[in-house]
Amino acid sequence: MSGQKQNGYGTGREALLAATVHVVARKGLRGLTFRAVAEHAGVNNTLVVHHFGKRDALIEAALEWSVRQSIGLSHLEALPATEEEFCQSILSLIDDNPDIQIFQYEMILESRRRPELAAPVQHLYESYIAALSDGLQRIGFGGQEGAAQAAFAALDGLVLQLLAGANTKGVEAAIRYLWAALGGHVTIPAVNAS
Repeated sequence: MSGQKQNGYGTGREALLAATVHVVARKGLRGLTFRAVAEHAGVNNTLVVHHFGKRDALIEAALEWSVRQSIGLSHLEALPATEEEFCQSILSLIDDNPDIQIFQYEMILESRRRPELAAPVQHLYESYIAALSDGLQRIGFGGQEGAAQAAFAALDGLVLQLLAGANTKGVEAAIRYLWAALGGHVTIPAVNAS
């Protein structure tokens, strides 16, 4: 590599976290090394050691960073008020930056093998559910207990389907159905999922 920044993520800690997400999304956790992160960020690998010290600290910080990024990109806390905006915010989450979601699914699966990741992964789910709960309350949906968790479980599964290459039109129809189930009004007829 040339030593130049590869993705315009910025400098310092933020660039290293974004690079970590990218490396794990592309190579899995086994491919995560300080050298791979530094190479992708276009910095010396001593900078990774300086900021994080240990690989596990880097992983936990990247997981927390990825959740904040994803919640912001999906607009869960400031949930869009229309069906169309809701649908597009979820679809664009995968179109614009699939690495964040791939990284998180890698960490979720890895937490089954590495118990030290269980608490950060639990925090991941709590963060998403709290953000979605706030968003649902803001637009007058889902006041019942469990509504945010059920809605997030559905969204989580739909995002996974998109990452796996499922029929986008079918997933879009499911997102619109979820909107209606949460109390929204469907403004565009759902497309046939077949």
